[in-house]
Amino acid sequence: MLSDIDIAQAATLKPIKAIAKSIGFADADLIPYGHSIAKLSYAGLSKLQNKPNGKLILVTAISPTPPGEGKTTTTVGLTDALNLIGKKTIVCIREPSQGPVFGMKGGATGGGYSQLVPMENINLHFTGDFHAISAANNLLATLIDNHIHHGNALEIDTARITWRRCMDMNDRALRKVHLDQLRHETDTGFDITVASEVMAVFCLAESLDDLKIRLGKIQIATSQAGKPIFASDIKAEGAMAALLKDAFQPNLVQTIEGSPAIIHGGPFANIAHGCNSVIATKAALKLADYVVTEAGFGADLGAEKFFDIKCRQANLQPDAVVLVATVRALKYHGGADLAELNHENVDYLNNGISNLKRHINNLHEHFGMQVTVAINHFTNDTPAEIVALKQAVAALGCQLVVCKHWAEGGAGATDLAQQVVASIEAKQSKFKLLYADDLPLIDKLETIATRLYGASGIKLSDEAEQQLLALNNDYSHLPICIAKTQYSFSSDAKLRNAPTGHTLEVKGLRLSRGAGFVVAFCGDIMTMPGLPKIPASESITVNQAGVISGLS
Repeated sequence: MLSDIDIAQAATLKPIKAIAKSIGFADADLIPYGHSIAKLSYAGLSKLQNKPNGKLILVTAISPTPPGEGKTTTTVGLTDALNLIGKKTIVCIREPSQGPVFGMKGGATGGGYSQLVPMENINLHFTGDFHAISAANNLLATLIDNHIHHGNALEIDTARITWRRCMDMNDRALRKVHLDQLRHETDTGFDITVASEVMAVFCLAESLDDLKIRLGKIQIATSQAGKPIFASDIKAEGAMAALLKDAFQPNLVQTIEGSPAIIHGGPFANIAHGCNSVIATKAALKLADYVVTEAGFGADLGAEKFFDIKCRQANLQPDAVVLVATVRALKYHGGADLAELNHENVDYLNNGISNLKRHINNLHEHFGMQVTVAINHFTNDTPAEIVALKQAVAALGCQLVVCKHWAEGGAGATDLAQQVVASIEAKQSKFKLLYADDLPLIDKLETIATRLYGASGIKLSDEAEQQLLALNNDYSHLPICIAKTQYSFSSDAKLRNAPTGHTLEVKGLRLSRGAGFVVAFCGDIMTMPGLPKIPASESITVNQAGVISGLS
């Protein structure tokens, strides 16, 4: 069997100008990065403003499991399938982070015959967007230290500097850092780039002016008198925006089957808001009749943040939701061990359907979305398991489609494409937000915990209670971005399936003022991940001809 990278390298890539032409984007408005990658220029984007919007399809998933569910693969496969049935469609997703590429997850460009290409470039340095975001983040950190070194006119309290450095790599050694400077000492650390507020700002800003304003709003510290200090106070936003100027233009690539793909931005959904950039999504909606996008991890994290943060801020109206699941993942949630997942067991499957059911109910009841369930098919799935799954989903009032896009490309997902189009044309979704802007922060937290997660309530640490009091006066109108494990509805990664009665442990709150939300850190969640015992990097190499192998 061919590996993902073999398939990707064997793909016949169309010139990027041909991809742009297929969506009506002029050659003169492209900024080429070689033959198969380009950026959409500001000049070209400005010409799209008066065009009507296409339909927006969100692909999300059940709670993730160690083997993975294939959400990006399904996002790509659905895009190819929609184009196969004659619908002008663009896939619009996040850029991969190098941390998980070299860690446990591997690449994030899909798989099999439903991939984005050139996959090696996309998974590694791509167009340098993440490097620019890291540079802007670290410039701000440098300017803070420099301000203190040269007299500290703003009287920054060095024990209350909240801004941290970042890098796009899993490096647990950098989680905590002590700086011993000539004129001050402070404890700080590094976050992974995808957890930086600069990444969130980058993905939620709608123009360069908006980007610069949001960067200036970032709170970096508190003064000795207790006054908040912002990036604009040290005049950092202009230079930061200059570093991000080129990166802020969306990237255009293609799928193996030649469907256009816009890839831009990439915050994690477990420690950030988990969505590609607003500027990319809005451009895609002007360029296509259908746009397929995805939100990170399960629907409890990615979809909730897509709706309550991205759609709220950008005034987006999603038209349909595809919920990805696999038979083996549902068996895992039903109690099966990893070694048992490839063996038929309808009992485990039926137990695990509770996880699927909660996600469906959340999407339908709390967000008003019609859900189509996409079963990403694996060769070890048995007819008895598929029948049991179809019966269970039918009882929930949803359509279920078994998809074989990994093995067959778009042709393996045309039934899914037809069902999604039918759902949109029937206008079955009536989108709504989970909570109102004016709901107090504590009530927003409790709403997410009890209504979406099945928790009995929340418990704030002493530190979180103090932080909540400090945020209440000026920032209670902001949405909440929950940072928690992706593996469970709870804040405990070991609680599989659909637990109830648990308590959401809120350890701390952090204001992301420029991005426009408040982050709630729940359970054992870290903003700088580590590598596993056997990282994916051990399998990656390159030969004398420059051909990479082992990247998947």
